[in-house]
Amino acid sequence: MSNNYNQKPIDKIVQPMQRFIQQEKSGGLLLGISVILALILANTPLSHSYHEVLEQSFGFRWNNETYFNYTIHHWINDGLMSIFFFVVGLELKREIIGGELSNVRKALLPIVAAVGGMVMPALIYLLFNPSGEPHQGWGIPMATDIAFALGVLYLLGNKIPLALKVFLTALAIVDDLGAVLVIAFFYTAEINMTFLLTGLFILALMYLGNKLGIRSIIFYAVLGIGGVWTCFLVSGVHATIAAVLAAFTIPADVKIRESVFITKINSYLERFKNIDPDQNTPTLTNEQLHVLEKMNEATLAATPPLQRLEHAMHPAVSFLIIPIFAIANAGVSLSIDIESLFNNNIAVGTALGLLLGKVIGVVGFSVLFIKLKIARVPSGMTIKNLFGLGFLASIGFTMSLFVTSLAFSHEEYQTQAKIGIFAASLIGGLLGYVILNRSSK
Repeated sequence: MSNNYNQKPIDKIVQPMQRFIQQEKSGGLLLGISVILALILANTPLSHSYHEVLEQSFGFRWNNETYFNYTIHHWINDGLMSIFFFVVGLELKREIIGGELSNVRKALLPIVAAVGGMVMPALIYLLFNPSGEPHQGWGIPMATDIAFALGVLYLLGNKIPLALKVFLTALAIVDDLGAVLVIAFFYTAEINMTFLLTGLFILALMYLGNKLGIRSIIFYAVLGIGGVWTCFLVSGVHATIAAVLAAFTIPADVKIRESVFITKINSYLERFKNIDPDQNTPTLTNEQLHVLEKMNEATLAATPPLQRLEHAMHPAVSFLIIPIFAIANAGVSLSIDIESLFNNNIAVGTALGLLLGKVIGVVGFSVLFIKLKIARVPSGMTIKNLFGLGFLASIGFTMSLFVTSLAFSHEEYQTQAKIGIFAASLIGGLLGYVILNRSSK
């Protein structure tokens, strides 16, 4: 650290936390801790209080009428998780515009792998649960938890080629898009068309604002939360879909190009350097403040609002929202009777759908398209480490738990699905780590 930096006592506390947050594996680590905490809360004398808190309701009162009166559990799944899906939408748009999904040739293999990794788990689940209410859980094993999967991958550090990390990230993002579409089309209740059309109209206003050049985050926040999200929530279409659609209206362009930005910043730095500071006070002069404001304006103009939002919200999602969701949804009582666990095939279908379906889908579809010379093999990828990535893709915590809450209202069915998710995710994560660790040698 530079000796010119005036370090304060608080920095000794904040800087280690910042370094932890900036590490790729930290989000997966905190998610794992949250799952363990939820299991502890659900399997100790604290269990009653844990469930009682989650079932507390609150809403808003106006003229003696209560609106949006939902349980805390419901607010977490429809409110906080909408923020998670909003960030997913921002990531999707960024990848489509200028990331791994912008080049069809490069993006083809992870897209194919993701599609295979969604189709095969669903088919395996339906093979075990062809009818009745358990049939509704076919979407549960389709999802990959990007935070956990990448967390395991980053534990291997530089042993893994960068191309594999990029491949798994692109695969997981396409997988998230697939999960969003499944939720929209198959896990949506009765629809109130008036509220839905109102929400779509406000969404169109956000898109128009984008095209007119409006870059104010407040403009998009007011219309997105107060309009689109609220209307979708009341309409019956899951509110998380509103979050993804709203994310796609956020501007992804810049007001000034890099070359112009560099010229402006160099000019402002030269002006700042030539200003005589006031030696008698630690504060800046008005002229210095004016130059710094101009530098800040230039920086904002050179940064796409989409990336600014994504960068700002990612830590809150990874280190607050997903852990809260895990604590609220992963609390499964392990005292469940073994016979009742297997009185249907929900747990088996979920576990095998994730563990076998993901591997067969990711590896099988990838190899098929490579053999047909339709898709290219990323640098450093082999069949062995592709199997390792397939097992990592079977980690389905966040999205799978979320779809479970939509698929089943029956508590016993939810518990069976969650145990299947936990078993497959744990085994898949361990096998993926071992295979990739050995293949790197």
